[in-house]
Amino acid sequence: MEITYLEAIRQALWEEMDRDERVFMLGEDIGVYGGAFKVTKGFLDKFGPERVIDTPLSESAFVGAAIGAALMGMRPVVEMQFADFIACAFDQIVNMAAKHHYRIGEPVPLVIRAPYGGGLHAGPFHSQCPEAWFFHVAGLKLVAPSTPADAKGLLKAAIRDPNPVIYFEHKYLYRHVKGEVPEGDTIVPIGQAEVKKPGSTVTVITYGAMVQHSLAAAERLLSEGIDLEVVDLRTLQPLDMATIAASVKKTGRAMVVHEAPKTGGIGGEIVARIAEELFQYLDAPIARVAAPHIPVPFSPILEEAYLPNPDTIAGKARELAGF
Repeated sequence: MEITYLEAIRQALWEEMDRDERVFMLGEDIGVYGGAFKVTKGFLDKFGPERVIDTPLSESAFVGAAIGAALMGMRPVVEMQFADFIACAFDQIVNMAAKHHYRIGEPVPLVIRAPYGGGLHAGPFHSQCPEAWFFHVAGLKLVAPSTPADAKGLLKAAIRDPNPVIYFEHKYLYRHVKGEVPEGDTIVPIGQAEVKKPGSTVTVITYGAMVQHSLAAAERLLSEGIDLEVVDLRTLQPLDMATIAASVKKTGRAMVVHEAPKTGGIGGEIVARIAEELFQYLDAPIARVAAPHIPVPFSPILEEAYLPNPDTIAGKARELAGF
């Protein structure tokens, strides 16, 4: 059945709450209002106020409460209204949730939903891609689906995982992307990338909304004889280097595309790993396409210039193909 990215997230949450009474949700405006993006509309009526909890505007407090609930055997799903606000709970996430199993040996089955990314002209406080902040922290799993099928399958996997998982859901994809979602209880395993489009000329390693842009770039380049292979990471941590390596060995050329700023981004780590482990297979320098090192502009024109797009991806791919 073909559904939107947003509906896929709704279905995953509904089904997991229906399946396991330990699963509950908490966050700002998720109950009566139904969530800032209406992901949780109707959940309060179905599951009640003890499992759909409207919280005060204090991310540190409700993430801390969720960690405590997880330690007591519950399966909390926290919604950050916008991923940008996750900074207010940084200490709870990186110093408590991420390290507790290492210190004590107890699991922390916590999911934090983080609506991230630009393309909606929402300005610098509602458009950031903060995944690199947490990529550096041992003890966290990070996922970033690009399709409705992956959105549903990865959220189910995250809720069932005994570790803290930050689930990056791209706001632009909510209603802009539709796709087929398998019927039944389908899980997408955490830690497995997927080749969304096979190719032979250049490997494009990407995730989130940039998967769609990379596929658009690949389609237009085919007429020029450039055949991109698009690898969707799906999981950022742990990183699936086996899939990356297989693709780079095949094409001999690699580029990483992400929406977050290039400086300090996840792409830098991927480039370093390719250089360290796959240098002998490369026929060209490794490239990165990412945003500049500035806040996300509010102006629609400036934001469009700021974000990577099919044109910038195709341009860099042409350079690598011609090297």
